Amino acid sequence: MTAPAAKSRPRVVVVGGGFAGLNAVKALKRSPVDVILIDRRNFHLFQPLLYQVATGGLSPANIAAPLRWIFSRQQNCEVMLAEVVGFDLDLKRVHTTQGDVPYDYLIVAAGSRHSYFGRDDWAQFAPGLKTIEDATDIRRRVYSAFEQAETESDPAVRRALLNFAIVGGGPTGVELAGALAEIARHSLKHDFRQIDPAEASITLVEAGNRVLGSFPEDLSKKALATLHNLGVHVRTGTMVTAIDQNGIEMKSTLGAEHWPTKTVLWAAGVKASPLGKALASACTAAIDRAGRLIVEKDFSLAGRPDVFVLGDMSSYSHQGGKPLPGVAQPAIQEGRFVAKLITARLRGKQDPTFHYKDLGNLATIGRSAAVADIKGVHFSGFLAWWLWLLVHLMHIANFRNRLLVLTQWAWNYCTHDRSARLITGDVPSDDDLAALQNLAIPTKPAITPAPTK
Repeated sequence: MTAPAAKSRPRVVVVGGGFAGLNAVKALKRSPVDVILIDRRNFHLFQPLLYQVATGGLSPANIAAPLRWIFSRQQNCEVMLAEVVGFDLDLKRVHTTQGDVPYDYLIVAAGSRHSYFGRDDWAQFAPGLKTIEDATDIRRRVYSAFEQAETESDPAVRRALLNFAIVGGGPTGVELAGALAEIARHSLKHDFRQIDPAEASITLVEAGNRVLGSFPEDLSKKALATLHNLGVHVRTGTMVTAIDQNGIEMKSTLGAEHWPTKTVLWAAGVKASPLGKALASACTAAIDRAGRLIVEKDFSLAGRPDVFVLGDMSSYSHQGGKPLPGVAQPAIQEGRFVAKLITARLRGKQDPTFHYKDLGNLATIGRSAAVADIKGVHFSGFLAWWLWLLVHLMHIANFRNRLLVLTQWAWNYCTHDRSARLITGDVPSDDDLAALQNLAIPTKPAITPAPTK
């Protein structure tokens, strides 16, 4: 008599290798399941430090770790490099560019993207900061502006090149503004001959009445004072109404004005990944204005107890009445919770209850300057900055990257040097240069050196 075939273990498919997906997979390590992690990128990106790549303080490899390396010793996990293109929740299948993947439990945590509030045409002039490519594009734009100003003879054009605008006064905007101020006043201090980088003008534009609106008001005031000390011009209560290659249009109680700049950085809003709409259409789930799916108390979709949505893609308002913030801390807790929930169900135990633990908020503004709200205790300055460093180091995915980041930070602190300030991308190829050399007329007027400082 032939023995019956052993029943395969339940399969958990996780879409997205960000904070939520990463922690869900890790928490399922000892569960009686097989896990397939699907991501279109082969690495986990530590997004909170992405602004440091954008400003030349860190290299991309310092804040990214290959997913296969992270899970190389987790025997029940398989990593799949593929793009998810749709879902069939009735047949329990995920449609990908590599074929269909069946599941017993599905976790979708594909993150978010920039939101231009209906003005997607602004994207070409004001890049956001969500990916490695975004960071290197911003880095190219920032350092290229100084390079072009060095050889520009027209004072008006040179002034526009040395004007930098950041739209959005949340943590990302504040971090970018502080870093740009330090670049202009310290990192590039001795690098140029025809311009003084310290003459760069950095303007932070915020539609609300204060920067760091998610922080307590006293910390917003301290952040504002620090930005002013760094030479950043902060415009609160100001709406951006237009952005093009010549600058930005702003509107406030003082009226409308045009500010000439060649470099605009976007840090004003985010929306859920387009996969949210694909998932919603597969089960007629409700979504909010930011494209996030409305989830139940256990992060499942209504009527789909085997489908969970986490992180920036989910709208969870069952605690306090407001959706959880779209930052790393909630995503980590959500991933671990859903893994615990799935394990409990498979073992016949009672479902756990999710309760978000707010461990506090941190934001850095510049060298030795940060603000912290830790369970109602507010402080700022050097102590808050050290705490920010420690927390971020602890959450980097692997020890090698922690050591690299710590070494870079120590070097930057001692020397003001941003060693990763490389201009990459959009460089003419050899064929392009050869074609230009064959033209009978010059492609650009001869450069007249700008006046010396």
